[in-house]
Formats: sequence, C-alpha cells, structure tokens
Amino acid sequence: MQATSRSEPDILSLLENGFNEDTARSLYAQGEAVVIFALMQLAALALKSSNSNEIHLSTPSATVPPYQKEPGKKRKKKSGAQPGHKGSRRAPPIINKHVEHRLAHCPDCGTTLNKRKQKRTRVIEDIPENITPEVTEHTIHRDYCPKCKKIVEPVVPDAMPNASIGHRTVVLSAFLHYFVGVTISKIVEIFNTQFQFPLTSGGLIQLWQNLALVLMFWYKEIAESAKASAVLHADETGWRVNGKTHWMWCFTNGDVTYYVIDRSRASPVVKRFFKKAFKGVFVSDFYGAYNAVACADKQKCLPHLLRDMLNVKKRKDSNGDWKTFSKRLKRLLRDAMRLCGRRKELAVASYESLRRGIERRLTGLLKESWENVEAKRLVKRLRRHRQELLVFLYREGVPSDNNHAERMIRNGVVMRKNSYCNRSEEGANTQAVLMSVFRTLKQRGFQGTDIVVDALRLYITTKKIPRLPKKTQMAE
Repeated sequence: MQATSRSEPDILSLLENGFNEDTARSLYAQGEAVVIFALMQLAALALKSSNSNEIHLSTPSATVPPYQKEPGKKRKKKSGAQPGHKGSRRAPPIINKHVEHRLAHCPDCGTTLNKRKQKRTRVIEDIPENITPEVTEHTIHRDYCPKCKKIVEPVVPDAMPNASIGHRTVVLSAFLHYFVGVTISKIVEIFNTQFQFPLTSGGLIQLWQNLALVLMFWYKEIAESAKASAVLHADETGWRVNGKTHWMWCFTNGDVTYYVIDRSRASPVVKRFFKKAFKGVFVSDFYGAYNAVACADKQKCLPHLLRDMLNVKKRKDSNGDWKTFSKRLKRLLRDAMRLCGRRKELAVASYESLRRGIERRLTGLLKESWENVEAKRLVKRLRRHRQELLVFLYREGVPSDNNHAERMIRNGVVMRKNSYCNRSEEGANTQAVLMSVFRTLKQRGFQGTDIVVDALRLYITTKKIPRLPKKTQMAE
C-alpha cells in the first residue's frame, strides 16, 4: 500500500472534528490508501461512540435520542436490605384445603412401591379456576305498622339504593382505578373476561361518583387531620379536566394524604385549604404559592437547591465565581443534613456547637457579594427564605427534603399518563376524594377494600358513616 500524502494525525483530526464534502473529495483525490485509512478510522470512531454516550457525526439524526442519561454511579452498598433491617416476606397463608399425593408404582421402572411413613408438605396458594359472580335474589317482605300506619320493609345493606351491583365490585373497581392506576377500559376488560362480570365504562363512572358522595365525610376528615398535623408536606403537578389545564395539589404526612384538583396553581388554593394559621411545620419546595401559608415554621426542600445547582452546572452560566459559590453551598447543605442524621448519637452540647457553626457559615455565605448571575439569583432566594432553610436542625421529626410529598403525588402522575385525567369537574372531584381515601387507608395499614365495604353497609343501614379508622400497629 502506498504511503498517505497526509500524516495520520491530520486525517484523525479531520475525522474527529467532522468534515464537509470538499474535504472528502480532497481525501479521495489523494489515493486509495488515504480513503482506506479514513474509512477504517471512521469505523473505529463509530464503534467507540456506540460504547459510550457520545453521538458520532456518522449517526443519522433520526436515531439520536433527544436526551441521554449520564452513566449511573456504582453502588457503594451491597444491594438488598442492610443488616438489622426487618425482613419483607409474605405472611404464611391459612390452609383451607388438603390434597394427598402418593405413587403406586416407581415412575422410572414401574415396580410396586413399599409404603413408608416418610412424607413432606408443600403449600401452594392460588386463585380458583372459575371466578364467577355471586348473584343473590333478595326477597324483601313489606309489612304494615299499625302504629305508624304505613308499610315498612327491611334495609338491604349489600348495595346502594336502586343499584344492582354490590359494594365489593364497586369498591374493588374504584381501588384498581384510583389507587393502582388501572385504566377504565382495562378494568372493564378484566371484569368481563376474568370475572365473567359484565360492566360498562359509563356504569362504573356513575357508581364511583355515588361512592365518592358517601365517602365525602372521610375526605373532609382527612383534610382536618392534615391541618392538625405536626409536620405537613405539599406538592403539586399538572392535570387536565375536559382538555383544560388544571393542577393536582397534594398535602400529606405519614398518616394522611389529601388531594385536591383545581384550575389554579396560585396561592388562593393554599389559602382555601389553610383557612386558619397552621400550627405545625410546613415542608415544601421554593414555589411562590406556598409563601401564603401562615404557620409556625416552614422548611424548604434542600435537595431542590442541590438539583438547581446541578442544572446551572449543566445548562446555565457557570463562569466566574460560580464554582466557589456552589462548592461552599453544597458542602454546607450536606454537612447540615449529615448533622441531622447524627442528632441522637451526639451529646447535646456538641450538637448545639455544630449547629451554630453551620448557621455562621450560612450567614457568612449570604453576606458576601458574588459576581456570577446564577450565584446572585440563588443568594437572593436564600436570603428571602433564610429562616426556612435549617428548621430541621431545630425541630426533631422535620425532614430536610420534600420527598414524601413527591412520592405521594407520583400516583397521580402515573394516572395522568395512563388515563388522560378527567372529562368533567364532577369526575375531578371524584378523583380527589377516592384517591385521598384509598391512599390514607394504605398509610394507616388497611391493605384491602373490606374497610370501605363495611363502612358502606353501615351507611346503608344507619345513614351514618363511621369515622376513619386509626393507624394500625402494623403500619406504625
């Protein structure tokens, strides 16, 4: 092969930096050796880029993803539960059927077996083969009361008045939609095919709306419990009602979760929820609507600050003194969160001394003048919320993040992706009520739907719904 007229570094730099048609023609004019070398280098670069996140110039634009995640960091800890954690496994089931298995002949040679007393047991839990709906005809005797001078009849507590579908079907279908996030069409398909229970989408929606009206008492009780809590988290996410933009708000703690869907994303929603001053600690992100909350203390989400700084590093102005500012602020926030985790193992005097040191560091950071635009923006935010950054170091049980609200609102985000939200205001109200009830019952340790069915039976009989049950010891 002839020697190339260009040096290899020159050709490599052209290939790495990209070249146009004129450059390609000039390489072609220099002979076969140059073209072969260039093609071999292109193939090597393409292979290298396929093993990394880099996009090579030879990659078609239609196959370039709009966004690529950075390589994840390797886990420092061993996967699985750490030593000392309570194990998670299924509880042993209650056995209600026994089956004996015994061979008469050897499966290998066919010889008659000699019976022995040796045996073993194996438990298998499964769903019955034929799941068929139970249809009950209720004969209701109507008798005359001579004192009241009218005909009376007993109450049938197994379904709502004038309804032919029982409570269990209504509550189970609502649980699948508003808690699990299964779409209405899929629920209809499950009941029609697996349960042999014919349902329609319109009929289900009407049943759920009636259920929400009955459980409105629990919905209001959840709101009052949230407003009376010691620590309350809040978050919001976009929603759609009949094609128009709405917002789903979430107010939650470890005991209750209250959802409300509203057209507004502004402070009036928060003011309508908190009609009186909140006596606990209110935890939220830095969204301005939460500034309208009148409360004893507020705690802003520190991970939001860390994510904001990471976003500046990736996509915004990170020149000048940004590196110094961000390094000091990140170190300060992480030291504060680390100190909170060591609260119980430190002596009171040591803890107080370290806390005062973090306060002095934060005050000094905010007093300094910074040239970078993004640093100025964050300093302005931190000065505005100065008294809401380190509350978790003073109040035990207050977290430094708003992760709980983000986890609780995730159920609504999944539903928004699957079912395209609601078609009417009434549907949005039903959504908020039933999501709040099922999520709160889950937090209080009630896994199934029996508690709601029992409440409906009592309501049909007495016209009163019981109070929302307290948290079980298992949930605690």
